[in-house]
Amino acid sequence: MSAKIIGMLGDGQLGRMSAQAGKKLGLQTHVYGTEDNAPGTQVADFSTKAAYEDQAALKKFADRVDVITYEFENIPVETVRYLETLKPVYPSSQVLAIAQERIAEKTAMNQYGLPTTRFAPARSPQDIKAVMKEWNASACIIKTTRFGYDGKGQAFIKDSGEIERGWALLKADIVIVEEVVDFKCEISVIVARDQHGHVGSFTPGLNVHQHHILHTTTVPAPLPPHLLEDAQTIAQTLAEKINLIGVLGVELFVTQDLKLLVNEIAPRPHNSGHWTIDACACSQFEQHMRAVSGMELGSFARHHDALMTNLLGEDIFQRDQLAAQPNTFVTDYGKKEAKPGRKMGHVTVLGSVN
Repeated sequence: MSAKIIGMLGDGQLGRMSAQAGKKLGLQTHVYGTEDNAPGTQVADFSTKAAYEDQAALKKFADRVDVITYEFENIPVETVRYLETLKPVYPSSQVLAIAQERIAEKTAMNQYGLPTTRFAPARSPQDIKAVMKEWNASACIIKTTRFGYDGKGQAFIKDSGEIERGWALLKADIVIVEEVVDFKCEISVIVARDQHGHVGSFTPGLNVHQHHILHTTTVPAPLPPHLLEDAQTIAQTLAEKINLIGVLGVELFVTQDLKLLVNEIAPRPHNSGHWTIDACACSQFEQHMRAVSGMELGSFARHHDALMTNLLGEDIFQRDQLAAQPNTFVTDYGKKEAKPGRKMGHVTVLGSVN
């Protein structure tokens, strides 16, 4: 018997689109967040506004739902561990802990036999210098180990003279040092696994960023078919290794010599998978709600090629003009203020029929 009321930690656009997908399946959604009139609360059946550290509010929330999931990974892992004592939570706190901390993330990938860039921890500028010397590297990238997204929390060190500046910029006690990779492009795979052990993934997409924020995803990625299959194999292997329940976004670098390196993972529906709403038999959001509720996964079939573009800030004011174009579908996230760089919605243009 599948769950009927899904608890959703987070009240943003991913929660909104998940709740909308859940309605198609007869599921109700109760979102838990900290904002007034957030995108998720506008469409959810129930909502709670409280801090993620408020155990009394968390307990009331858990009492009203059958199962709990989350729509972004910066929720305190302690919150998820507490909720796991009350109701099933998917993906698990163990998966969340890996995704939240970059050193743990890359260490886990290597333990599972999945390739990543070379990396090392550093607790001082001297540690960074030592790593660069060991690697015989003239440049590197340093990143905070937590809470980095859309290019935040990282610095490119072009030479050893910039180490002190980069260290001061990040204001961290520990960073991860990553080797600079001459990569051809970035792709991503959206993979899902249900409670019955079924696993599947969508066609990999090519991601293009502007100012470190995802700008477009093109599907299928214009790469050799065997490479796209290898990327899906990596994502599905990872889903099984971590005992994933739900959806996971896996970002990979494609090197100039066509090797794949896992860059980051996100245990939730992913920005680069929004095209699935309009181009697939079953979207990433429906797959997620199916998996966490106890249903079996749906089809991963793609009926059209697609180009998804994020609408940032005032781009959303082009909504009606874009929606009037043929084979074009606009999704508005319902945010009230169009701040520069803020993800306000996305537009998907469908291509050839498959």
